[in-house]
Amino acid sequence: MLCRIYFLHYLCKKICLSMKQRNVLAQKLTQTQQISALQLALAQMIELPIMQFAERIECEMMDNEALEEDDKNKELKTEEKVDNDLDDSDDLDLAIGDYRTEDDIPEYLQDRAECSREERDFVVAASHSLYDDLKEQIGEQDLTPHEAQLIEYLIGSLDNNGFLNKDLEALCDELAIYHNIYTDEKELGRVLSILHTFEPRGIGARDLRECLLIQLSHPDYHSPWQNQSIVVIKKYFKQFMSKRWDLIAEGMSLDEDEAAHIKQELTRLNPAPGRALNDDEVQGATAVIPDFFVMVSDDGSIDIQINHGDVPELCVSQSFQDIIKKYNADGKNLSRAEKDGYIYAKQKVEAAQNFITLIERRQHTLMSVMQCIVELQRPFFIEEDEVLLTPLTLKEVAERLGLDISTVSRVTSSKYVQTRYGLYPLKYFFSAGFVSVDGEELTARKVKTALAEIIDAEDKNFPLGDEIIAQMLKEKGLPVARRTVGKYREQMGIPTARLRKQ
Repeated sequence: MLCRIYFLHYLCKKICLSMKQRNVLAQKLTQTQQISALQLALAQMIELPIMQFAERIECEMMDNEALEEDDKNKELKTEEKVDNDLDDSDDLDLAIGDYRTEDDIPEYLQDRAECSREERDFVVAASHSLYDDLKEQIGEQDLTPHEAQLIEYLIGSLDNNGFLNKDLEALCDELAIYHNIYTDEKELGRVLSILHTFEPRGIGARDLRECLLIQLSHPDYHSPWQNQSIVVIKKYFKQFMSKRWDLIAEGMSLDEDEAAHIKQELTRLNPAPGRALNDDEVQGATAVIPDFFVMVSDDGSIDIQINHGDVPELCVSQSFQDIIKKYNADGKNLSRAEKDGYIYAKQKVEAAQNFITLIERRQHTLMSVMQCIVELQRPFFIEEDEVLLTPLTLKEVAERLGLDISTVSRVTSSKYVQTRYGLYPLKYFFSAGFVSVDGEELTARKVKTALAEIIDAEDKNFPLGDEIIAQMLKEKGLPVARRTVGKYREQMGIPTARLRKQ
């Protein structure tokens, strides 16, 4: 009896122990965002400006034999181009030739002549860009394919000065959502440090301070003043930006000669490493190609056209369609090789139809966003005065059109619109706003315009400080804080009052 009790006690302990060690199943509700291949392809296509869009179509036509240019549209476009080139130029020359002086020529003929000249100027010469130069340097590094993808995306995210203005967390999200490339901030930061070793030195920096430190810390940089220059940037950067060398010399116990040498050392550094390559690119190229044309008639009506450029009108190849029809009519009597040909043709035709659908959706989305911008900024397009621009955000346009805000962001990225008076990036029409004393909603541009007028009119022997400028703006009905004045002044490239003094 006692043995049975001990056995039962031992058995209970084993059961309890096994229950503690077993896996426990539990339900957990999580929300994930998935994007289909079609949505991803559309998002990438929407982001392309006109030149890259034409290249994308050309590549797709090379990869898919079922895609070809519509012959009817091709012939029609060729005839129209020839006729328009001849008729427009000849008619315009004859019409203008009827007037003895330029002052006698009507305004509408001058506008047509100007538009004709501008359209001929919309040619971008082949050039070696900053992106191309940095991409070539990727091959010189010992990188995995994944690391090469990351560093290429970082290069594509640089601004014109060669700075990386996006934080690493946002870049990780973009890579995951739009490119199915997964990484974390630690890995991306490590790859960014590799980019910092590229030429020109300082490329990929998050700000000017980091840019200068990258150049000073480069292994090939040798100078007797290197260490002291690094101390200036690390500990006295604010004084360095304000040109307060008296405070720097006092803090570092430098004599006048040492301070002069360090100052000369720092002025040799490049504050915008990407600009040198971009300047070379600009010299080899003319104006960018507009993605839209907006023209205003004398009666105030606005005509919006999307620029099709060299983008061909596509259709599905007739020979591929005939293969599918043949199988549908007599599929049972076909040989194995003919059936394989049918499967191949069907795949290519479906891919071609999907691609044509993507193009149509892209054009529709681009046109919808442009029409919305023109509608909301109509006074500007009629008179083309930046003061007439109203506060507008991407979110407002997205909500108005029922689109995702990221879609509107892609449409407005790297896109330009040609008007009668000039070429504008679509981002130009978006800015935050605030309310004036009179309750009027104003854009930041109006404040900047008033700010520039005040500074232009000031006595350069006694320049105005930000506090006084803020008070003067308030008197004009623009209640702006001193901190905001400083921010706008820096964005406009206007130095502080002490540096403006003559």
